[in-house]
Amino acid sequence: MKLSVNFARHEFACSCGCGFDTIDAATLEILETVRQHFGRPVTVTSGARCRDYNASVGGASQSQHLFGRAADIKIQGHPAMIVADFIEENFPHASIGRYLTFTHVDTRTDGPARWGKDG
Repeated sequence: MKLSVNFARHEFACSCGCGFDTIDAATLEILETVRQHFGRPVTVTSGARCRDYNASVGGASQSQHLFGRAADIKIQGHPAMIVADFIEENFPHASIGRYLTFTHVDTRTDGPARWGKDG
């Protein structure tokens, strides 16, 4: 099922197969803008997570993935730091985690939060 022009619900589904596949509209809006800006597909490596799966991957106990408000993303041919910089410049209200190989983005209500390092 398509959620937007470039994203389908299954892309945000919990990796354990439980069926949890929620994504916040504000997070989806950011991802659509990122897709349009870079002109390449945005790969969601982690979207919604159920509590059991989140615990199994060492996720934070209050991870925004648990609420369907977060996505870890990659864009082939674009370093994660460049993707994170674009989001930070254009969506200052978004929370951003900077990792060597992916960018975390979420729309928590008590944000924005920033963490991680560029590689």
